[in-house]
Amino acid sequence: MSSAVKIFQGRFGRVALLDMNAPLVGHAHHHCHILIKAGGADSAFRVRGERAPLTDDMAVLINAWEHHAYEHEGPQGEQTLILALYIEPGWLAEIQRSLALSAHPRFFPQSGVRLNAATRKITEEFVLELWWADEVSPGRLEDLLFNLIIAVIESYSGWRDLSALLKLKPPVAMDPRVRQAIALMKQDVTHDFDVDHLAASTGLSRAHFFTLFQRFTQVTPLVYANVLRFEAAVQRLTQSSEPVGDVAHGLGFSAPGHFSRFFRAHLGITPSDYRRVVNLFEPPARAAADTSADLI
Repeated sequence: MSSAVKIFQGRFGRVALLDMNAPLVGHAHHHCHILIKAGGADSAFRVRGERAPLTDDMAVLINAWEHHAYEHEGPQGEQTLILALYIEPGWLAEIQRSLALSAHPRFFPQSGVRLNAATRKITEEFVLELWWADEVSPGRLEDLLFNLIIAVIESYSGWRDLSALLKLKPPVAMDPRVRQAIALMKQDVTHDFDVDHLAASTGLSRAHFFTLFQRFTQVTPLVYANVLRFEAAVQRLTQSSEPVGDVAHGLGFSAPGHFSRFFRAHLGITPSDYRRVVNLFEPPARAAADTSADLI
């Protein structure tokens, strides 16, 4: 069974050290996503239908709202230790303004990047500090995290090249009917997804709504709804002490087991495991405000 070694959550997003031995369903994040193999067997992700290898020399880069799935390829019973970075673009922009474009759906031009020896060393030091340290201060963690991110993308994303960044086309303004549908989805994440109801609410046919939604968000309506539900689950698990069964009920799951399977399918671990290993680096109220703002 896959497990989490440690998870750190704060205004930077999430940093997770995951010991994986099973695939994950196709999903997305509003975060800028970087995945680095920290040990074990080679593996891979599928990003927009293309295979992206995860090896000692290759990291996987996934843009905000880019559809992807983990495909565990190691021998049966062999684990892959993954350092998974879920980075808030707003946090990067606070440190380096040009990195505000990390929220752009084409910030990473490709899904794979080769790691040089220096970057692998920075990764090893980062993992060892997270693994062994009893406590890591917020300032120390953010410094380590930022340095690691820059080491990975330094020669790849062109983020220092202002002229190149200015040539990136800004995302197309979202169709108001899609915005209306998203607003309805956010009003209540506790009900099972109903695409027919959403389409009718926006005055579109099912097929037209599906096509329009995917054109502007890069993902299907169901994937988007699952992102909202998953992030709501993370908030409730980290910002309250209510039993996991109550969290499941509050999110509309008919049984705790259904909630556990949903959560594990998206992250590889159970809700109880997440709560057990997560370390918070900011007040819950601020975390809630930041997350809801970034999902708009």
